[in-house]
Amino acid sequence: KELKQALVNSNWSTFNDETCLLMINMFDKTRSGRIDVYGFSALLRFIQQWKNLFQQYDRDQSGSINFSELQQAFSQMGYNLSPQFSQLLLARYGQRSSNPSIQLDRFIQICMQLQSTTDAFREKDTGLVGNVQLSYEDFLTMVVTRMM
Repeated sequence: KELKQALVNSNWSTFNDETCLLMINMFDKTRSGRIDVYGFSALLRFIQQWKNLFQQYDRDQSGSINFSELQQAFSQMGYNLSPQFSQLLLARYGQRSSNPSIQLDRFIQICMQLQSTTDAFREKDTGLVGNVQLSYEDFLTMVVTRMM
């Protein structure tokens, strides 16, 4: 709650709960649900790095990332994702409007989740062929251990 109050997007909206929880979990060394001043300092540096990256992809300087900017960001980060997948992310995480876009908090959340699930996939894709065979429970275990 306190972290959410401390962080804002370019449109002055607070960071969403999911992103705050992801970041708290990342910087909470004691697993107490809290971060100390050192963890908070590290968290602010982490956010600044993401903000710098976000601003690189926000070509029109609107303070949010639209579909084409998101596609370019994924491509430059090394993700070969379809336009349909980017549209799905915009529909799930974007602001509701005729031209949906992603704010910084959701960009951080999406990128952290993509990185985490990609790492989990690569652990199973030892031959780097782009396909794995998983049981349903293995899949759920991958998701739960990486996303929660």
